[in-house]
Amino acid sequence: MYNTDLPTRAELPTTGQLIRSTVIAVVIAGVLLVTTVLPAEYGIDPTGIGRVLGLTRMGEIKRSLAAEAIVPKAPPPAPAAPPPAATPAPAARQHTMTVVLKPGQAAEIKLTMRKDVSVNYEWTAQGGPVNFDTHGEPLNAPKGFYHGYGKGRDATRDAGVLQAAFDGTHGWFWRNRSGSDVTVTLKTSGDYTQIQRVP
Repeated sequence: MYNTDLPTRAELPTTGQLIRSTVIAVVIAGVLLVTTVLPAEYGIDPTGIGRVLGLTRMGEIKRSLAAEAIVPKAPPPAPAAPPPAATPAPAARQHTMTVVLKPGQAAEIKLTMRKDVSVNYEWTAQGGPVNFDTHGEPLNAPKGFYHGYGKGRDATRDAGVLQAAFDGTHGWFWRNRSGSDVTVTLKTSGDYTQIQRVP
């Protein structure tokens, strides 16, 4: 059996050598920590070396996987209820109304509409121009209430989209300021519940 000889006191490192070796080891460990361990494990790369070596990406993947492991899985969705039977949308209403205005006479046609619904309209005046006022009133409007959509003088036609600003009646007022009879024809198409000439 062979036994190694114990080193002599002269062969043992001195205290200074031990301290120097320890400091060198700490420095090397710190360099490795900053350049490889932090980028590879946590995606932290203060020097940029980890990105060059491809270690930072590895750390970022590890962090995202760890974050996904913490998030609880959502419970499976409840079985979907059968969809309700589809009710067909009501067809757009369409009307054509005609009024004959003698010189100086006025007439008004109103639609009953809900707020935000729209109606396409077009009216023409034959025999002469008319003054017109497109406006609306809410249900139970206070006295003197007025909400205008547009007005004009000496017009023979107008067309566009009338969108209700509130629940109520919305429509057109015409007055014949000419010296002869004028026929006003109004065509409407859209979402309204009633159309009528206002006396």
